Amino acid sequence: MTEFEIKRLTRKDLPAAKTMFEMMARVFEEDYEPLDNDYLGDLLRREEFWALAAFAGPDLVGGLTAHTLPMTRSPSSEVFIYDLAVRQDHRRRGVASRLVTELRAAAAANGIHEVFVPADDDDRHALAFYRALGAVASPVTMFTFGD
Repeated sequence: MTEFEIKRLTRKDLPAAKTMFEMMARVFEEDYEPLDNDYLGDLLRREEFWALAAFAGPDLVGGLTAHTLPMTRSPSSEVFIYDLAVRQDHRRRGVASRLVTELRAAAAANGIHEVFVPADDDDRHALAFYRALGAVASPVTMFTFGD
């Protein structure tokens, strides 16, 4: 098993962030528009934005993005995992599990104990993955508004 390190990216990590976001787009087979340094720096400066990168040596092999959402029913927050991706050549090595585990620990250290993530009903791998980590499915339907 390859050893890897998880790091929360900050505005000092612009090259790594660019690499991570491009890798995520490739994994999801989505179009990718490179982010300029000003936008990316502003994004990474935000405490409520989480960008965790997994490195095997110098190589970025996985990443997770999440957002802290303030609640209105109590003076608390929850963390919403937006994207989680691992390069094909590093899957099934515990990278994704470590990313989620590290996020949950960092959120808990900040007093945030609720973390949630959407998964498509037809993505059996994602559903099995989150269940294996101890997550419980919530019966919810998400709606999207677009042009």
